Amino acid sequence: MSNSLISILIPFKDTEIYLTECLNSILDQSYRNWELLIVDDHSTDNSYQLVKSYADKDNRIKLFKNSGQGIIDALQLAFNESSGTYITRMDSDDIMHPEKLITMHNELQIHGKQHIALGLVKYFSEYGIGDGYAKYEVWLNTLTENGTNYTEIYKECVIPSPCWMIHRDDFLTCGAFTPDRYPEDYDLTFRFYKNQIKCIPSKTVLHYWRDYSNRASRTHEHYAENHFLELKVDYFLELNYDSTRPLTIWGAGQKGKKVAKLLKQKKVPFIWICDNPKKIGKHIYNELLHSFQHLNTLDQPQSIVTVANWESQQEITTFFNHQKMQPMIDYFFFC
Repeated sequence: MSNSLISILIPFKDTEIYLTECLNSILDQSYRNWELLIVDDHSTDNSYQLVKSYADKDNRIKLFKNSGQGIIDALQLAFNESSGTYITRMDSDDIMHPEKLITMHNELQIHGKQHIALGLVKYFSEYGIGDGYAKYEVWLNTLTENGTNYTEIYKECVIPSPCWMIHRDDFLTCGAFTPDRYPEDYDLTFRFYKNQIKCIPSKTVLHYWRDYSNRASRTHEHYAENHFLELKVDYFLELNYDSTRPLTIWGAGQKGKKVAKLLKQKKVPFIWICDNPKKIGKHIYNELLHSFQHLNTLDQPQSIVTVANWESQQEITTFFNHQKMQPMIDYFFFC
Protein backbone atom coordinates (compact mmCIF):
# COMPACT_ATOMS: atom_id res chain seq x y z
CA MET A 1 0.00 0.00 0.00
CA SER A 2 1.15 3.55 -0.75
CA ASN A 3 1.58 6.30 1.80
CA SER A 4 -0.39 9.01 -0.03
CA LEU A 5 -1.04 12.37 1.59
CA ILE A 6 -4.62 12.76 2.85
CA SER A 7 -6.10 16.24 3.16
CA ILE A 8 -8.67 16.63 5.95
CA LEU A 9 -10.94 19.65 5.56
CA ILE A 10 -12.69 21.18 8.57
CA PRO A 11 -14.73 24.39 8.84
CA PHE A 12 -15.49 25.45 12.41
CA LYS A 13 -17.44 28.11 14.24
CA ASP A 14 -17.89 28.41 18.00
CA THR A 15 -17.18 24.73 18.73
CA GLU A 16 -14.55 25.31 21.40
CA ILE A 17 -16.10 22.82 23.82
CA TYR A 18 -15.84 19.98 21.26
CA LEU A 19 -12.66 20.80 19.34
CA THR A 20 -10.23 19.14 21.72
CA GLU A 21 -11.88 15.72 21.30
CA CYS A 22 -12.07 16.23 17.55
CA LEU A 23 -8.43 17.26 17.12
CA ASN A 24 -7.15 14.54 19.45
CA SER A 25 -9.02 11.92 17.42
CA ILE A 26 -7.16 13.15 14.32
CA LEU A 27 -3.81 13.12 16.09
CA ASP A 28 -4.56 9.57 17.25
CA GLN A 29 -5.03 8.24 13.71
CA SER A 30 -2.94 5.18 12.93
CA TYR A 31 -2.34 6.63 9.46
CA ARG A 32 0.17 9.44 9.90
CA ASN A 33 0.57 11.06 6.47
CA TRP A 34 -2.20 13.63 6.63
CA GLU A 35 -2.62 17.38 6.61
CA LEU A 36 -5.45 19.21 8.32
CA LEU A 37 -6.79 22.33 6.62
CA ILE A 38 -8.99 23.90 9.29
CA VAL A 39 -10.84 27.18 8.74
CA ASP A 40 -12.34 29.44 11.37
CA ASP A 41 -15.69 30.78 10.13
CA HIS A 42 -15.80 33.92 12.32
CA SER A 43 -15.93 32.25 15.74
CA THR A 44 -16.81 34.40 18.73
CA ASP A 45 -15.54 31.99 21.38
CA ASN A 46 -11.96 30.77 21.92
CA SER A 47 -12.06 28.16 19.13
CA TYR A 48 -9.40 29.88 17.03
CA GLN A 49 -6.95 30.15 19.92
CA LEU A 50 -7.52 26.51 20.82
CA VAL A 51 -6.79 25.30 17.29
CA LYS A 52 -3.77 27.59 17.07
CA SER A 53 -2.29 25.93 20.17
CA TYR A 54 -2.47 22.61 18.28
CA ALA A 55 -1.14 24.10 15.02
CA ASP A 56 1.85 25.60 16.87
CA LYS A 57 2.84 22.09 17.99
CA ASP A 58 2.12 20.11 14.79
CA ASN A 59 2.92 21.53 11.35
CA ARG A 60 0.44 19.15 9.72
CA ILE A 61 -2.32 21.37 11.12
CA LYS A 62 -2.81 24.45 8.93
CA LEU A 63 -5.14 27.07 10.39
CA PHE A 64 -6.92 29.76 8.37
CA LYS A 65 -9.59 32.39 8.85
CA ASN A 66 -12.52 32.42 6.46
CA SER A 67 -12.28 35.45 4.18
CA GLY A 68 -15.87 34.81 3.11
CA GLN A 69 -18.92 33.78 5.09
CA GLY A 70 -20.33 30.36 5.79
CA ILE A 71 -19.40 26.70 5.40
CA ILE A 72 -19.06 26.68 1.61
CA ASP A 73 -16.60 29.58 1.57
CA ALA A 74 -14.63 27.91 4.38
CA LEU A 75 -14.53 24.59 2.54
CA GLN A 76 -13.45 26.27 -0.70
CA LEU A 77 -10.58 27.93 1.15
CA ALA A 78 -9.55 24.67 2.84
CA PHE A 79 -9.59 22.76 -0.44
CA ASN A 80 -7.67 25.45 -2.30
CA GLU A 81 -4.94 25.26 0.35
CA SER A 82 -4.78 21.45 0.28
CA SER A 83 -2.31 19.30 -1.62
CA GLY A 84 -3.33 15.73 -0.73
CA THR A 85 -3.90 12.91 -3.20
CA TYR A 86 -7.06 12.07 -1.27
CA ILE A 87 -9.67 14.43 0.14
CA THR A 88 -11.88 13.88 3.17
CA ARG A 89 -14.20 15.99 5.32
CA MET A 90 -14.54 16.21 9.07
CA ASP A 91 -16.81 18.16 11.41
CA SER A 92 -15.25 20.06 14.29
CA ASP A 93 -17.67 18.64 16.85
CA ASP A 94 -17.27 14.96 15.89
CA ILE A 95 -14.79 12.17 16.62
CA MET A 96 -12.85 9.91 14.24
CA HIS A 97 -12.31 6.22 14.89
CA PRO A 98 -8.51 5.70 15.17
CA GLU A 99 -8.51 3.52 12.02
CA LYS A 100 -10.72 5.82 9.94
CA LEU A 101 -8.08 7.28 7.63
CA ILE A 102 -6.16 4.09 7.01
CA THR A 103 -9.33 2.10 6.37
CA MET A 104 -10.64 4.55 3.78
CA HIS A 105 -7.20 5.02 2.22
CA ASN A 106 -6.72 1.28 1.80
CA GLU A 107 -10.16 0.85 0.24
CA LEU A 108 -9.37 3.51 -2.36
CA GLN A 109 -6.02 1.87 -3.06
CA ILE A 110 -7.83 -1.39 -3.79
CA HIS A 111 -10.73 -0.02 -5.84
CA GLY A 112 -9.02 2.90 -7.57
CA LYS A 113 -10.48 6.05 -9.06
CA GLN A 114 -14.20 6.52 -9.72
CA HIS A 115 -14.86 5.21 -6.20
CA ILE A 116 -15.67 6.86 -2.90
CA ALA A 117 -14.74 5.28 0.43
CA LEU A 118 -17.38 5.37 3.16
CA GLY A 119 -17.83 4.18 6.73
CA LEU A 120 -20.65 3.50 9.12
CA VAL A 121 -21.60 6.30 11.51
CA LYS A 122 -22.67 6.27 15.13
CA TYR A 123 -24.63 9.11 16.69
CA PHE A 124 -23.85 10.10 20.27
CA SER A 125 -25.15 12.78 22.61
CA GLU A 126 -25.03 13.56 26.28
CA TYR A 127 -28.80 14.00 26.15
CA GLY A 128 -29.58 10.77 24.31
CA ILE A 129 -30.40 10.19 20.66
CA GLY A 130 -33.93 10.89 19.45
CA ASP A 131 -35.95 8.32 17.55
CA GLY A 132 -35.60 10.20 14.25
CA TYR A 133 -31.80 10.26 14.37
CA ALA A 134 -31.68 6.63 15.48
CA LYS A 135 -33.78 5.60 12.46
CA TYR A 136 -31.67 7.75 10.15
CA GLU A 137 -28.49 6.08 11.44
CA VAL A 138 -29.89 2.59 10.79
CA TRP A 139 -31.17 3.56 7.33
CA LEU A 140 -27.92 5.25 6.31
CA ASN A 141 -25.71 2.45 7.62
CA THR A 142 -27.80 -0.22 5.89
CA LEU A 143 -27.23 1.54 2.57
CA THR A 144 -23.50 1.92 3.26
CA GLU A 145 -23.09 -1.72 4.27
CA ASN A 146 -24.34 -2.72 0.82
CA GLY A 147 -22.87 0.17 -1.17
CA THR A 148 -26.39 0.97 -2.41
CA ASN A 149 -26.45 4.58 -1.19
CA TYR A 150 -27.70 6.09 -4.43
CA THR A 151 -30.79 3.87 -4.58
CA GLU A 152 -32.53 6.15 -2.06
CA ILE A 153 -30.80 9.43 -2.81
CA TYR A 154 -34.04 11.40 -3.17
CA LYS A 155 -35.13 10.53 0.39
CA GLU A 156 -32.28 12.08 2.36
CA CYS A 157 -28.56 12.72 1.99
CA VAL A 158 -27.16 9.20 1.56
CA ILE A 159 -23.48 10.02 2.12
CA PRO A 160 -22.65 11.41 5.58
CA SER A 161 -20.87 14.74 5.13
CA PRO A 162 -17.98 13.97 7.53
CA CYS A 163 -17.43 10.31 6.56
CA TRP A 164 -16.17 9.93 3.01
CA MET A 165 -12.86 9.98 1.15
CA ILE A 166 -12.22 10.40 -2.57
CA HIS A 167 -9.29 10.81 -4.97
CA ARG A 168 -8.50 14.44 -5.66
CA ASP A 169 -8.99 14.01 -9.43
CA ASP A 170 -12.48 12.58 -8.94
CA PHE A 171 -13.34 15.34 -6.51
CA LEU A 172 -12.36 17.96 -9.07
CA THR A 173 -14.36 16.17 -11.75
CA CYS A 174 -17.41 16.41 -9.48
CA GLY A 175 -16.96 20.16 -9.02
CA ALA A 176 -15.42 20.06 -5.53
CA PHE A 177 -17.01 22.81 -3.41
CA THR A 178 -17.50 25.19 -6.34
CA PRO A 179 -21.33 25.29 -6.41
CA ASP A 180 -22.60 27.86 -3.93
CA ARG A 181 -25.64 25.81 -2.99
CA TYR A 182 -26.95 24.58 0.34
CA PRO A 183 -27.25 22.04 1.80
CA GLU A 184 -23.72 21.63 0.48
CA ASP A 185 -23.31 18.00 1.58
CA TYR A 186 -26.48 16.89 -0.22
CA ASP A 187 -25.57 18.83 -3.36
CA LEU A 188 -22.13 17.20 -3.36
CA THR A 189 -23.71 13.76 -2.94
CA PHE A 190 -25.88 14.36 -5.99
CA ARG A 191 -22.77 15.33 -7.96
CA PHE A 192 -21.05 12.10 -6.89
CA TYR A 193 -24.14 10.28 -8.19
CA LYS A 194 -24.22 12.33 -11.40
CA ASN A 195 -20.58 11.50 -12.15
CA GLN A 196 -21.11 7.79 -11.39
CA ILE A 197 -18.68 7.66 -8.47
CA LYS A 198 -19.17 4.17 -7.06
CA CYS A 199 -19.76 3.71 -3.32
CA ILE A 200 -17.45 1.19 -1.66
CA PRO A 201 -19.45 -0.88 0.88
CA SER A 202 -18.32 -0.70 4.50
CA LYS A 203 -19.30 -2.63 7.62
CA THR A 204 -17.08 -0.68 10.04
CA VAL A 205 -18.06 2.27 12.24
CA LEU A 206 -15.50 4.93 11.37
CA HIS A 207 -17.18 8.12 12.52
CA TYR A 208 -18.85 9.24 15.73
CA TRP A 209 -21.44 11.91 14.93
CA ARG A 210 -22.27 14.25 17.78
CA ASP A 211 -25.83 15.56 18.15
CA TYR A 212 -26.79 18.58 20.23
CA SER A 213 -29.52 21.18 20.19
CA ASN A 214 -27.67 24.02 18.42
CA ARG A 215 -25.84 21.95 15.81
CA ALA A 216 -25.89 23.81 12.46
CA SER A 217 -27.87 21.08 10.70
CA ARG A 218 -30.64 21.59 13.26
CA THR A 219 -30.73 25.37 13.40
CA HIS A 220 -29.39 27.02 10.23
CA GLU A 221 -31.84 28.22 7.57
CA HIS A 222 -29.74 26.64 4.83
CA TYR A 223 -30.76 23.20 6.08
CA ALA A 224 -34.51 23.83 6.14
CA GLU A 225 -36.68 21.26 4.38
CA ASN A 226 -37.69 23.59 1.53
CA HIS A 227 -34.07 23.73 0.37
CA PHE A 228 -33.94 19.95 0.27
CA LEU A 229 -37.01 19.73 -1.99
CA GLU A 230 -35.70 22.34 -4.41
CA LEU A 231 -32.44 20.42 -4.65
CA LYS A 232 -34.22 17.10 -5.17
CA VAL A 233 -36.51 18.43 -7.90
CA ASP A 234 -33.65 20.09 -9.78
CA TYR A 235 -31.48 16.96 -9.78
CA PHE A 236 -34.43 14.70 -10.58
CA LEU A 237 -35.25 16.77 -13.67
CA GLU A 238 -31.60 16.71 -14.70
CA LEU A 239 -30.72 13.10 -13.97
CA ASN A 240 -33.78 10.84 -13.86
CA TYR A 241 -36.76 12.56 -15.46
CA ASP A 242 -37.92 11.16 -18.79
CA SER A 243 -39.99 13.82 -20.53
CA THR A 244 -41.47 11.22 -22.92
CA ARG A 245 -43.28 9.57 -19.99
CA PRO A 246 -46.14 10.99 -17.90
CA LEU A 247 -45.01 12.26 -14.51
CA THR A 248 -47.13 11.90 -11.38
CA ILE A 249 -46.86 13.29 -7.88
CA TRP A 250 -48.17 10.85 -5.27
CA GLY A 251 -49.30 12.71 -2.15
CA ALA A 252 -50.93 16.08 -1.52
CA GLY A 253 -49.55 16.99 1.89
CA GLN A 254 -47.12 19.82 2.57
CA LYS A 255 -44.25 18.21 0.64
CA GLY A 256 -46.47 17.18 -2.25
CA LYS A 257 -47.74 20.73 -2.57
CA LYS A 258 -44.19 22.10 -2.50
CA VAL A 259 -43.09 19.70 -5.25
CA ALA A 260 -46.17 20.61 -7.30
CA LYS A 261 -45.35 24.31 -6.97
CA LEU A 262 -41.77 23.74 -8.07
CA LEU A 263 -42.81 21.71 -11.11
CA LYS A 264 -45.38 24.30 -12.12
CA GLN A 265 -42.77 27.05 -11.82
CA LYS A 266 -40.54 25.05 -14.17
CA LYS A 267 -43.49 24.37 -16.50
CA VAL A 268 -43.10 20.61 -16.10
CA PRO A 269 -46.46 18.86 -16.65
CA PHE A 270 -47.60 16.35 -14.05
CA ILE A 271 -50.61 14.37 -12.90
CA TRP A 272 -51.48 14.53 -9.20
CA ILE A 273 -52.57 11.36 -7.40
CA CYS A 274 -53.27 10.46 -3.80
CA ASP A 275 -55.05 7.89 -1.64
CA ASN A 276 -56.88 10.41 0.56
CA PRO A 277 -60.63 10.19 -0.28
CA LYS A 278 -61.16 13.70 1.12
CA LYS A 279 -58.84 15.16 -1.55
CA ILE A 280 -59.58 12.97 -4.56
CA GLY A 281 -61.65 14.88 -7.10
CA LYS A 282 -60.68 18.28 -5.73
CA HIS A 283 -58.34 20.85 -7.27
CA ILE A 284 -55.16 22.25 -5.71
CA TYR A 285 -53.24 24.89 -7.65
CA ASN A 286 -55.75 24.26 -10.47
CA GLU A 287 -54.64 20.63 -10.66
CA LEU A 288 -57.19 17.81 -10.31
CA LEU A 289 -56.35 15.16 -7.73
CA HIS A 290 -56.88 11.62 -8.98
CA SER A 291 -57.02 8.34 -7.12
CA PHE A 292 -53.68 6.52 -7.10
CA GLN A 293 -55.39 3.84 -9.20
CA HIS A 294 -55.29 6.36 -12.05
CA LEU A 295 -51.70 5.20 -12.50
CA ASN A 296 -53.07 2.05 -14.16
CA THR A 297 -54.44 4.16 -17.03
CA LEU A 298 -51.13 5.86 -17.80
CA ASP A 299 -48.53 4.63 -20.27
CA GLN A 300 -45.23 3.96 -18.44
CA PRO A 301 -45.55 6.71 -15.85
CA GLN A 302 -42.81 7.99 -13.56
CA SER A 303 -43.85 8.82 -10.01
CA ILE A 304 -42.48 11.17 -7.35
CA VAL A 305 -43.74 9.93 -3.97
CA THR A 306 -44.09 12.58 -1.25
CA VAL A 307 -45.86 10.41 1.34
CA ALA A 308 -43.73 10.38 4.50
CA ASN A 309 -45.50 7.77 6.64
CA TRP A 310 -43.36 4.62 6.77
CA GLU A 311 -46.26 2.14 6.69
CA SER A 312 -47.85 3.99 3.78
CA GLN A 313 -44.52 3.90 1.95
CA GLN A 314 -44.42 0.12 2.32
CA GLU A 315 -47.92 -0.16 0.87
CA ILE A 316 -46.96 2.13 -2.00
CA THR A 317 -43.84 0.09 -2.69
CA THR A 318 -45.93 -3.08 -2.76
CA PHE A 319 -48.29 -1.43 -5.26
CA PHE A 320 -45.37 -0.49 -7.51
CA ASN A 321 -43.93 -4.00 -7.25
CA HIS A 322 -47.25 -5.48 -8.38
CA GLN A 323 -47.10 -3.14 -11.37
CA LYS A 324 -43.57 -4.39 -12.07
CA MET A 325 -42.20 -0.87 -11.62
CA GLN A 326 -38.60 -0.35 -10.53
CA PRO A 327 -37.17 2.14 -8.00
CA MET A 328 -34.99 4.93 -9.40
CA ILE A 329 -36.45 4.26 -12.85
CA ASP A 330 -40.22 4.31 -12.42
CA TYR A 331 -40.69 5.69 -8.92
CA PHE A 332 -38.74 7.93 -6.55
CA PHE A 333 -39.39 8.49 -2.86
CA PHE A 334 -38.80 12.14 -1.99
CA CYS A 335 -39.16 11.59 1.76
